[in-house]
Amino acid sequence: MTDLKWWQEAVFYQIYPRSFADGNGDGIGDLHGIIDRLDYLQELGIDAIWLSPHYPSPIFDCGYDIADYTDVAPEYGTLDDLKRFLDAAHQRDIRVILDLVLNHSSHQHPWFVESRSSRSNPRRGWYVWRDGVDGGPPNNWYSGFGGPAWEYDPATGQYYYHFFMKEQPDLNWHNPEVKRAMWNAVRFWLDLGVDGFRLDAIDTIFEDPALPDHTAPMTQVELYWADACAKSEEERQRLAEPRRQMEQHQIEQPGVHELMQELRSIVDEYPDRLLVGETGKVSYYGDGNNELHLAFNFPLMKTDRLTPAWVRANQEERLAALPAGAWPCNTLGNHDAPRVYSRYGDGQNDAALARISLALVLTLRGTPVLYSGEEIGMTNAVLEGIGQFKDTPLVRRYVQLAEEWGSPQAEAVAMVNRMGRDKCRTPMQWANAPNGGFCPAGVQPWLPVNPNYAQGVNVADQVDDPGSLLSFYRHMLRMRKQTPALIAGDYAPLHEEAEDYLAFLRTAAGQTCLVVLNMSDQALTVCLNLDASTARSLFSSNGQRGHADDLSRLQMAPFEIYIGELA
Repeated sequence: MTDLKWWQEAVFYQIYPRSFADGNGDGIGDLHGIIDRLDYLQELGIDAIWLSPHYPSPIFDCGYDIADYTDVAPEYGTLDDLKRFLDAAHQRDIRVILDLVLNHSSHQHPWFVESRSSRSNPRRGWYVWRDGVDGGPPNNWYSGFGGPAWEYDPATGQYYYHFFMKEQPDLNWHNPEVKRAMWNAVRFWLDLGVDGFRLDAIDTIFEDPALPDHTAPMTQVELYWADACAKSEEERQRLAEPRRQMEQHQIEQPGVHELMQELRSIVDEYPDRLLVGETGKVSYYGDGNNELHLAFNFPLMKTDRLTPAWVRANQEERLAALPAGAWPCNTLGNHDAPRVYSRYGDGQNDAALARISLALVLTLRGTPVLYSGEEIGMTNAVLEGIGQFKDTPLVRRYVQLAEEWGSPQAEAVAMVNRMGRDKCRTPMQWANAPNGGFCPAGVQPWLPVNPNYAQGVNVADQVDDPGSLLSFYRHMLRMRKQTPALIAGDYAPLHEEAEDYLAFLRTAAGQTCLVVLNMSDQALTVCLNLDASTARSLFSSNGQRGHADDLSRLQMAPFEIYIGELA
């Protein structure tokens, strides 16, 4: 495949601005801090930044409750600071996409303040208001973050709808004035020079206007309890059907694809801009050219252990489902998911498995997306008391567990640690120094820094160590950039019955690469019957190999990553 777009060749790196780098010493990450670390990102080898919400916000959902769609939160800087960040990134050939939250605003957004001021306010119809039924809410829908999806407003005697928290009222996208205002915000950022958007929560933009009750066989609290007690990802997946029944009238409703097509037409007015959706559904690619450019391969993540069989099945289903012209997008971590190092580790071979995880997303077909801190092996943090948590929905769930269900306090805190998102949002660990070098000594960071910064899980201790995870990331990213088949090549699985290793070919014009990932702690001999009998080693995590590796008896060390170019 030739003439790739920049986003097809790029490796993306998600920055959670509150946690990345504190540039002014107040314990909160900011734009100055990010600008100061752009050289680090350039040396790491990333090509594009996905910046999580930077907008003014009361921070009930850590920035995903936006109070102004065309400005910058004062704790992060100013609009001029964001322009400087864009310019500095572009000078280093690093693209920048912003988070765009379409489904809802903050309850403190001036639009909603006006909307709830009276039934006759011109912006009343910018949100979803309904009368109650039989002295209660319009129906039995739940919020995705817990509790009813309807909040009563005593001043006007109606309920407003919120798929997420009550502080995040849903915008009414059936109203053309809402659409016009939001598209103006999109153009504002595109005119400023951003390279595109990651679209938050697009599945929930519309809801069934008839407001039928859900018919799930359990209450939401019962569902939460079952999820909290689940021992594996497989057990949690069995809850998918009652969850689907609970939300069936609130997600994936008619009109959302037409809305994405309208947004795509706006973005296409600007050269080389990108839309990537927070969705694992292939349907959001449209016909391959008229909706999103990328949708995350979330199904790849949904396992407790990455195995060859799991990856092969995922790739077989995912690649076959893509419409003609669509491009895959692979990731294993983000600000809503457990840390890759913790999630896919086994407690004994975590460092090796973290390398396997990176190699996987860099060698599968599609655009890789990394999450900041993965490159130094940041792990899930364990917060010690409910006072340390900032994830509001989970704090409220703790209250449910502790007060309504009577769970012991320690047990409730442990459940919130497991289910919550703070554990993967703790500050970036830059050095073996107070607060991990994120902010000055004596300053309290907005979330506690994971104490393992003092055990080598930090940038400064790894940057000059050739055996470190950070050095491995830099080497792998550089190798991928220099290997056309790993960027543009087709994917063909090999040895599809193998239980311990994953093998596949990536083939582009003029180059075929063999990838073998030994996902076991045993040495293996892999016997490959290919058109070429030898391969030139491009990378091996087991040290230097030769220019003619024998493919009929390829010796693989435990957890070895092998990438070779076929002769």
